[in-house]
Amino acid sequence: MMRQIITHSPEETIALAEAIGRLLRKGDVIAYTGELGAGKTTFTRGIARGMGLPDEVHSPTFALVNEYLGKPGTTPLYHFDMYRITLPEALESTGFYDYPLSDSVFAIEWSENIPYALPEQCLRIGIAYGAGDTRIITIEGDDRFADPGD
Repeated sequence: MMRQIITHSPEETIALAEAIGRLLRKGDVIAYTGELGAGKTTFTRGIARGMGLPDEVHSPTFALVNEYLGKPGTTPLYHFDMYRITLPEALESTGFYDYPLSDSVFAIEWSENIPYALPEQCLRIGIAYGAGDTRIITIEGDDRFADPGD
């Protein structure tokens, strides 16, 4: 399944991501691509909200990973930034493989830098600039996400 959606504001982008977040399950991986500042962290804010987590989401650029936990019974979200990761050895040294994917959801910015570490079945989200606040969002993956928010 592949779908392209155009959003016209950060609020619309967050609403789309929130709808996707409500569909996520433990073990899901979101693999983001997009230029600097395109809206990957904004999208993750909506994902967190849809998962019932706090939406105080910040870019993990310097920390490499941010963990978002909700109330007991809520699936955790791990938000990774792989911008500076270029070799498998570098990924290994971050502790990436120590995070519990089977019990959580991963959102990975700059996923194109770690194609060898991504599961075959992951949700691929590309975010590109349009005019002004417009974003062109391409969603590829599981048919669960064919019509988010519809």
